[in-house]
Amino acid sequence: MKWVRKPIAVAVALALPGMWQCAVAQEAAATPLMKEVVVNASRIESGEPLDSRRLDAASIAPYRASTSDSTRLLDALPGVSVYGAGGVSSLPVIRGLADDRIRIQVDGMDLVSSCANHMNPPLSYIDPTNVDSVALFAGVTPVSAGGDSIAGTIQVSSAAPEFAKAGEEKLLKGRAGAFYRSNGNARGANLAATIANEMLSLSYAGSTTQADNTVAGGNFKAAGLSDGTTEWLAGDVVGSSMFKSQNQLLSFALRRAEHLFELKFGYQHIPYQGFPNQRMDLTDNTSQQVNGRYLGQYAWGSLEARAYHEDTRHTMNFLEDKLQTSGPLQNLAGMPMDTHGKTTGVRLKAEIISSERDLFRLGGEYQKYRLNDWWDPISPVVAMPMAGMKGSTFWNINDGQRDRFDVYGEWEASWNRQWLSQLGLRSSTVWMDSGDVQGYNTPFYGNPANPASIPGAFNALDRQKTDHNIDLAALLRFTPAAEQSYEAGYARKTRSPNLYERYAWSTNNPMAMNMVNWFGDGNGYVGDVNLKPEVAHTVSATAAWHDAAREQWSFSVTPYYTYVQDYVDAVRCSGGSGMSPCQGSNLTRTDNFVYLQFANQTARLYGADASARLPLLEGGALGSVTMTGVLSYVRGRNSQTDDNLYHIMPLNAKLALVQGSGAWTNTIEGVLVDAKTQVSQVRNELATSGYGLLNLRSSYEWKQLRVDVGIENLFDRFYESPLGGAYLGQRPMVYGTAVPGSGRSIYAGLNLRF
Repeated sequence: MKWVRKPIAVAVALALPGMWQCAVAQEAAATPLMKEVVVNASRIESGEPLDSRRLDAASIAPYRASTSDSTRLLDALPGVSVYGAGGVSSLPVIRGLADDRIRIQVDGMDLVSSCANHMNPPLSYIDPTNVDSVALFAGVTPVSAGGDSIAGTIQVSSAAPEFAKAGEEKLLKGRAGAFYRSNGNARGANLAATIANEMLSLSYAGSTTQADNTVAGGNFKAAGLSDGTTEWLAGDVVGSSMFKSQNQLLSFALRRAEHLFELKFGYQHIPYQGFPNQRMDLTDNTSQQVNGRYLGQYAWGSLEARAYHEDTRHTMNFLEDKLQTSGPLQNLAGMPMDTHGKTTGVRLKAEIISSERDLFRLGGEYQKYRLNDWWDPISPVVAMPMAGMKGSTFWNINDGQRDRFDVYGEWEASWNRQWLSQLGLRSSTVWMDSGDVQGYNTPFYGNPANPASIPGAFNALDRQKTDHNIDLAALLRFTPAAEQSYEAGYARKTRSPNLYERYAWSTNNPMAMNMVNWFGDGNGYVGDVNLKPEVAHTVSATAAWHDAAREQWSFSVTPYYTYVQDYVDAVRCSGGSGMSPCQGSNLTRTDNFVYLQFANQTARLYGADASARLPLLEGGALGSVTMTGVLSYVRGRNSQTDDNLYHIMPLNAKLALVQGSGAWTNTIEGVLVDAKTQVSQVRNELATSGYGLLNLRSSYEWKQLRVDVGIENLFDRFYESPLGGAYLGQRPMVYGTAVPGSGRSIYAGLNLRF
């Protein structure tokens, strides 16, 4: 059984009623993939938890014209929400746990954000038009899919290689597409081509996308010039939300008997990307990737090996909505900040079919990550306060090192038709270190050789850290009948801190702390060398009811509870001298941005996810009509301080009516979100109001042509995004305004296969 979940929000009815009568039967011409190197897929997939989700290419297709952000493809899945960020760089959240707490793999590569603001998260390295499949593991994640994460795992993949059929001389195929979205004048194009015979395959995929600033559903600020700049922004324009992104992927594959070899070369260039909830913008991101893979089938099971390397150069500065060219803070050079990250990884895993009952998964992996984060000095037009940035290079992270080695074993047993169990153990060792740091100059930042100074005290610390982490997952499933399944499980999962959580060091002035922030809350952060790894204990249960073929109706519900020991939260910093922002009212301030230090505490999260699918009509003039729905609730508390956890998505639901007739698929979707009143007090998080949105989408397929049209936020409703963060998209950057959601957007996409 190949288990595929249909999406909640698929295409919608913009087509005129008369056009429905012209529906033409869809023709599909997909070349079969290499079944001979897939080891009994139905048997292996049976062990995936019931609350895991998969999206295939057909499920993803309706979303591609509506977004340039691959993270948004997951937005319709139960338990998943999205941190607002740049136009192609949102951060995923699984049941209240986000970003680095999730293991995110792109074509099997474990990529790392090389930026103090996480402006280049893993999913920003693949364009939605190149995403062929998505797998989500939440809650009790099998150890074979987890590691160095406490929330779950997201696996996003481009298309598998295709070869000519037996007896065919060669395979030639491709696709070309373009889209336009009215909100932000977003536009883009993509092209892919494949040439192959029975043994060799060569593929290319490229895409480009760009957009201007987005527009909210109403005014949320006064219209006028961004202070000190030459940019006039209307009251409903979300400043610093423009972007441009280009991605290319060249793939080679060799198939021989039951063995497959793949080699991929990826290149990304983002010339600019604004961030409306950050003080800085992305002014260049260039990444090069090499990714090799072997997959083979043997009499005893399968073996897979992978090796990859990724090199990213990233720069931050101000784009035009923030770059001040006049006034007391004018600085024509801006504030250049650079990072250089390198990730190298190898992985080996085997699936051993020991008997009809027993399947074993064994594996090992190693990842090496290096990071440098430095800020070149500038010569400001005025003497203060920018004079503190003159002198030498500021080293935020110098020779940051984070290496990880894992081994794991997993046993899956199908005891009979009714009972299945899975038990796994993973051992992980994480080594971390960083070099000496320094500020721009001695008068403002202190002598880095003097242990009495802030950089000197950091340099005097023992910064070598070794974490020994253990993950455990146990799952039991009972299937009393073909129409129902019940599952319960427990997982112990660990995550070591990232480099910024341990090694961001400066509390000399507000600017240095403000530059360390991937939360979008406008606050400043400093690390703690002595942070411990997070350890999460999760219990969850799933009950699922469905038709015997799992193709018509379904309903599932998953309650869960997670307790996190040594949860990396934040506390207000205090003390200091000179211009340190930790002094004065920082401990008690409730109406402004604050300054925080990462700290180990305890946390608990609990909630439930539910999803349903119900056919309402089959056949007749309207064709098929199906109702789908997703409901998610999560509550997060800091058990130590009794504060709310930051960026917890309030109760939300998506309801849709999906109508299909011939080549048409039409959907009307409602999005309902409760008010966000339970906010993090230590961060002065902003509350947001509840809202409801209506989206319309429609798709039409005829032979090799696919057309998508739609309207997002049909009634142009103004709303504040619960996870959008604080608005910092223009100057002055003041506390108290949340980043709004996008207003109405009319879009169209065209894709042609050839």
